Amino acid sequence: MADTKKGRDKKAHDAENRQRKRELEQERDRADEAEPPQNEANEVYREGNASGDSSQECRRRGCNELAAFLVLERYQEETGHGAVEAEAALCEEHTAEESPTNLDGVYADYVFQVTPLLETRQTRHN
Repeated sequence: MADTKKGRDKKAHDAENRQRKRELEQERDRADEAEPPQNEANEVYREGNASGDSSQECRRRGCNELAAFLVLERYQEETGHGAVEAEAALCEEHTAEESPTNLDGVYADYVFQVTPLLETRQTRHN
């Protein structure tokens, strides 16, 4: 078969169609997947704890204690293309074990912050 413009165009068109078909199949496969769960508790605290929900449990696996602190670490993404915020509501014991873990991603706006969840502490002491 001779190499002609028409033949090259057909090959390119066929390759594009195969790529579209693969992408469509991948989208269909992903459509069956469940959405990742939203961490509603962290969203509530980010909004200033407007709902007053103070019965949130510690985020650590297997811990059923009430969360007493919100731990936040903001660091530079490994690729250097933006900041990442890791946030978790933890009980007193697990908060005491926390320390900065992404010091290799430190930049001008780096944050490691532990904030008490006042409603939780007040509820516990009443």
